[in-house]
Amino acid sequence: MVQRVGRVESGVAWVIRNLDVVIAVGLGLTIGMMDVFGDVISDDVSSGATLLVLGTLAVGSMTERLRRKSDIEEASADTRRALEDLAMVRSLSGDEVGDALEEARAQTNRWYFKGGTGTYLRAVTLPRCVASATRQRAQLSVKIDIINPADERTCAAYARFRQTFARRRNDDAAYAWTADRTRKEAYATVLAACWYRQRLDTLEISVHLSSGVPTLRFDLSESCLIITQDDPNRVNLLVPRGRPLYDYYVTELHQSREQAVRLDLRGIAPLGDEPTVDEVRAVFDDVALPLPSVFGDTDVAEIIDKALHAEDPYRR
Repeated sequence: MVQRVGRVESGVAWVIRNLDVVIAVGLGLTIGMMDVFGDVISDDVSSGATLLVLGTLAVGSMTERLRRKSDIEEASADTRRALEDLAMVRSLSGDEVGDALEEARAQTNRWYFKGGTGTYLRAVTLPRCVASATRQRAQLSVKIDIINPADERTCAAYARFRQTFARRRNDDAAYAWTADRTRKEAYATVLAACWYRQRLDTLEISVHLSSGVPTLRFDLSESCLIITQDDPNRVNLLVPRGRPLYDYYVTELHQSREQAVRLDLRGIAPLGDEPTVDEVRAVFDDVALPLPSVFGDTDVAEIIDKALHAEDPYRR
């Protein structure tokens, strides 16, 4: 019964959309049948009816043209919007990535990062943004979202991901990624965040630890969003602020942090300019992220070096 009602409604809607054609066909069939089966209609009426049918068809033709024009305009608008969406993304390759990141740091008081272990973040972005904010005595907001170094399965999965692409391009340095290295790199980023927080009172910094394995890196500043990949041979993307995609990712990154574990960096033990092993162990205990018991002093010293003296991975 419901199906039959639906068919009736569809039929009525079709008749309304094509009312001019229905009237023309109805008049034509009526006059034609009466003319064939009887002499009821005079020649004048027949001629007038013919003109009426032709007029109705002409109106229908003009209506159809207007419909087509409207459809064309709508299609053109859709195409224009699609082109605008394409224009809001710029591709980056090679040295362009480093240049774009440097330009993004030039005028910004916030930096949101989401990625694997944050090597470039602690090697370049964080120290330079902190130095700039210190010179200008400005507020700086930094939000960091990396993998959880305490999650051994996630660290192992991320290491396998890095190794997979390293094998494809025969990159021995990148192939050196292991679960142990991944954990130390992530711990180093946490330590770097704590160290810089103690050196700039206007620095508002948060660290969020995720259990997912990211395949892309997101760096978001006041002026743009930069999306990069671990494979230097693949194209990276830049999205200027003011484009819809920029706003979409502001929300996306926020939601990702909301689902991650946030570390409490308040009230942590003091760190010297060159932190000692004991100071670092105490800091990780304070943020409820104790270092693994298997990590000896040499391992902790390696984390310290990675945190404060990391090399720029984009340097050629």
